[in-house]
Amino acid sequence: MTAARFELPHPMPTRLLTVAEYAALGETEFGYTELLEGRLLMSPSPGLAHNDAMGELFVAIKSALPTGFGVTQDLDLDLEINPPDQPGFVRRPDLIVFHAEARQRIREQGGLLRASDAVLVVEIVSPSSKRTDYHDKRGDYAEAGVPYYWVVDLEPPVSLLACHEAGEFGYADDGEFTGIFRSTQPFPFEFDLDTLV
Repeated sequence: MTAARFELPHPMPTRLLTVAEYAALGETEFGYTELLEGRLLMSPSPGLAHNDAMGELFVAIKSALPTGFGVTQDLDLDLEINPPDQPGFVRRPDLIVFHAEARQRIREQGGLLRASDAVLVVEIVSPSSKRTDYHDKRGDYAEAGVPYYWVVDLEPPVSLLACHEAGEFGYADDGEFTGIFRSTQPFPFEFDLDTLV
């Protein structure tokens, strides 16, 4: 299936977009988009090191997942922060671990993966995204109720900040790891972070 080519509306939308209106825009050739409170945010595509790391983590996570879960790369996630008829919030995490039954719903009904489908989101820090990944997205994913959030920073030494949902306080940190990362939540996982560079 070929994705539709994204053309920026001329002029740009003068009103805030819902998640459905955002999804109807399609794909871009020159980067990726997110939706923040109805406003379209454009970002450049990530570089080679970022994509290599994302691929390595995808393979490792996929091989560790228990039955009933899936993982995908670089896909829109409806944060479900506002009602469907209100300005929407859509982020595009580098990796999303989700409940596998979401696939069937999307096949039958269309739409995006939802925050309520997600178990874990992973962001890999790019030079231009450090504050966004450590602060802004952390707040967005916590508000959306995503149970686990990992931030991978490729600057030597490669590190992974693991966070878990902590109720009204947002996320609590489980620690920042270098070398071998081991976790039992949200599934048993062990990975040598040094292989990412």
